[in-house]
Amino acid sequence: MSDADGALGTGRLEILNGGFEGMTYDLVAEEVVIGRNPTTDITLLDEGISREHALILFDADAPGYVIEDLQSTNGTKVNGKRVRSAPLSEGDEIQIGQTLFRFLLVKD
Repeated sequence: MSDADGALGTGRLEILNGGFEGMTYDLVAEEVVIGRNPTTDITLLDEGISREHALILFDADAPGYVIEDLQSTNGTKVNGKRVRSAPLSEGDEIQIGQTLFRFLLVKD
């Protein structure tokens, strides 16, 4: 996703911990659901997260990416702070259950 001059880039999540560090997920859809359910876009095998835990969406009006907690039991953290909804910036750390991601913007 990008704005008119292509400056924004596409969002990417990189796992920073556990057995999957270095694994990346490109945020190519306007909405990406993260959770334990096998039907989610990013499925995490972690009993500490909800079946549908969080949603990352591209907001063309902002423009930029926003993460929303889907009323999960254990919450979603951005840079160590529990959030219900928060804009994402390059380098932000997102914690969902035991999994820690880094949010990156990849230039097209």
